[in-house]
Amino acid sequence: MQKILVSRCLLGHRVRYDGGASGPFDQLQVWLDEGRIVPLCPEVAGGLPTPRAAAEIPGGQGAQVLDGQASVITTEGFDVSAQFLSGAYQALELVQKHGIRIAVLKANSPSCGNLLTYDGTFSGVKVSGEGVTAALLKRNGVLVFSELELAEAAQALATLN
Repeated sequence: MQKILVSRCLLGHRVRYDGGASGPFDQLQVWLDEGRIVPLCPEVAGGLPTPRAAAEIPGGQGAQVLDGQASVITTEGFDVSAQFLSGAYQALELVQKHGIRIAVLKANSPSCGNLLTYDGTFSGVKVSGEGVTAALLKRNGVLVFSELELAEAAQALATLN
């Protein structure tokens, strides 16, 4: 059975930077009941606490962080790139261990955003791009969706089964 990597916050786990959760979602519950879901919060897995300061990638996106060309910085000015990279590589290990080809990750996140992230100014402005974990998974052939694209993720899963 094809497994799916899913951001823990989308499953109702209170691991978001603000201590909250974003789920649950009906489609994710179906996959959970089927035993398909491998849950992970890359930021927590990388060693960051909950709650934690918000973080953004000033002047870059996840791919630049992976390549050492940009950093993930908190509102307090701390560089948390190492924790974001650690979480991303833990996600990749899970993908490889379970043969995962689809991930559903939290939209707009500096770790998990797959289409948009915040611009690094902490002003709420979103720009096209992807977070660190999403970028690493895409580089490794994983189809990455957000909670706003669950129908598309379900379609992709149907083509794999």
